[in-house]
Amino acid sequence: MNERASRALKGDARAWFGVSVIILMVLIAVLAPLVARHDPLRIDLVNQLQGPSTSHWLGTDIQGRDVWARLAYGARVSLSAGIVSQAIALVIGLTMGLIAGYYGGWTDEAVMRLADVTLAFPTLLLLIAMAAALQPSLGVVFLTIGIVGWASMARLVRGQVLVVRQFEYVHASRALGAGDTRVVLRHVLPGVIAPVLIAVTLGVAAAIMAESALSFLGLGVQPPTPSWGSMIADGRDLNQLRNAPWTSLAPGLAIGAAVLGFNLLGDALRDALDPRHASKAMELPRT
Repeated sequence: MNERASRALKGDARAWFGVSVIILMVLIAVLAPLVARHDPLRIDLVNQLQGPSTSHWLGTDIQGRDVWARLAYGARVSLSAGIVSQAIALVIGLTMGLIAGYYGGWTDEAVMRLADVTLAFPTLLLLIAMAAALQPSLGVVFLTIGIVGWASMARLVRGQVLVVRQFEYVHASRALGAGDTRVVLRHVLPGVIAPVLIAVTLGVAAAIMAESALSFLGLGVQPPTPSWGSMIADGRDLNQLRNAPWTSLAPGLAIGAAVLGFNLLGDALRDALDPRHASKAMELPRT
């Protein structure tokens, strides 16, 4: 990251807020055994649907389990799903995009047509179909979201490579006898890192939403493992929504906060790393 981008990020309130929210979420997930105060799996039917109190900060659910404890441990699942699935999408999409953009020809056509087929299906529908075809588990959720997300990453990388490969320093490296692997890794890849970094940051937020949707439908992490999506599903009963809204409100707010944090950070990175966007912002009239 260059000096201009670093200065822009340091002075962007969105970046500070987004990073603060992400760090808070990560700390809660990592320190869940210390901050949860209760066993997230312990059923206590005597105290079911108890309101927030000093003993249960966010109340209890229909089975008497502590909502705050399940929220803290659920952060591990949701954040892991966002980060790991995006890592999978990044590895596949970056590799396929670099190959398609650099070599062109029939290789480009084959990769892009495969990406078009993947993007032709509604994302949620494709996620549901893949998750339903396999045994629902945390690993399946990671793999499913990652595979579905590779296509958009590949298209982004391929478009950037088509521009970077025309630069003079790339042609010069080829003329000096550098192999394709060296040219791609030393000269082409650094030129596509900035937009990829932005896409990954925004993609984590989308992956968290996808995992929550799958868990809500019962196709994600299986009970009794806590997940924000499954917590909302457990509290969707009309009687609970009326008399114990905290059972679904707390995980819903957690999902919203995590998505907001990653989206704000992604927007700040886009403004800092995209010179064209920055120049347009400078041209806006001052009030």
